[in-house]
Amino acid sequence: MATLFDPLTLRGLTIRNRMFLPPMCTYSCKDQDGVPNDWHLVHYGSRAVGGFGLITAEATGVTPDGRITPYDCGLWNDTQRDAWKRVVDFVHEYGAAISVQLNHAGRKGSSADKAATVPESEGGWKTMAPSAIAFPGYDTPREMTKDDIASVTKAFADAAKRAVAAGFDAVELHAAHGYLLFEFLSPLTNQRTDEYGGDFDGRSRFLIEVVDAVRAVLPDTMPLMVRISATEWLDDGWSVRESVQLATLLKEHGVDMMDVSSGGNVPAQIDTQPGYQVWLARHVGRSGMPVIAVGLITSPKQAARIMGEGNLDALAIGRAALRRPYWPLWAGYKLDKQPEDMPYPQAYQRGAFVPKQKQDSEGK
Repeated sequence: MATLFDPLTLRGLTIRNRMFLPPMCTYSCKDQDGVPNDWHLVHYGSRAVGGFGLITAEATGVTPDGRITPYDCGLWNDTQRDAWKRVVDFVHEYGAAISVQLNHAGRKGSSADKAATVPESEGGWKTMAPSAIAFPGYDTPREMTKDDIASVTKAFADAAKRAVAAGFDAVELHAAHGYLLFEFLSPLTNQRTDEYGGDFDGRSRFLIEVVDAVRAVLPDTMPLMVRISATEWLDDGWSVRESVQLATLLKEHGVDMMDVSSGGNVPAQIDTQPGYQVWLARHVGRSGMPVIAVGLITSPKQAARIMGEGNLDALAIGRAALRRPYWPLWAGYKLDKQPEDMPYPQAYQRGAFVPKQKQDSEGK
């Protein structure tokens, strides 16, 4: 049974432990140009210093209109690629692996803090989606044509090429939380009557085409991951059963791991208890697909217990890592790991957490 501290190998990548930083949007490209800056260097660099195994950079637009907000990062041009390389190189210097989450926001794009569409006069844009159905409070998107679908598929592949050039270790596709790839999966937002709608095969077609296009431009040694909302928490929405079916299909198309979340496509009542999404990851994992569990995993003992119950390959520590950038080092202390067994940088070794039993034996 794997522990939090065991390495994990996906294709040609070996990750130093099973404690991952999930993608969390920071909306910090203040010039609205999609170029990561010093904020991103410090934000991701501090988590590398803090001992995380894999860091996944926040939702990164594959096109300007693929961003969630005007302040999101992008990978649709080479200036963004070169700026990301600076972040990637620093993360590597401190022993962590780093992936990037590629995203198109679909009908939830051009948004703002007030959950409303940003007008074009303020940097917003007209959104598009599988069907002309608005997210509550947002403008109605236009229905995508087949040319749009082909264009976005190519944009994902082009962004993946730039991710490779920037030195990222893996790519994650964002097919969760009601953004474009998930909008096609859900029967609540996909009411198309062509080959991209209807039954499971039709609704999953766009995602599979994107997966194939991205996998084709990645080195054979580079892992490809997909983040999925395993349920919409509604009887008539995307289901856990379909998520397991999708996992089997994605594995056949070269996906190496799934990051299992939930919700976000339509309003729903969700009981967000600690670890509330872990059972979803376990279900998806039954397909044989390696999985990451996420969702209010906050304490080291809770995380160790969840991993100890099996059928999971890694845990994503999200909001707790915003409060505590060195969460893995702290977890090592709380779970009685010796400082020399943890990835402390040389400059911080004098400040390493000392296990309580060692303190007692030294009379401290």
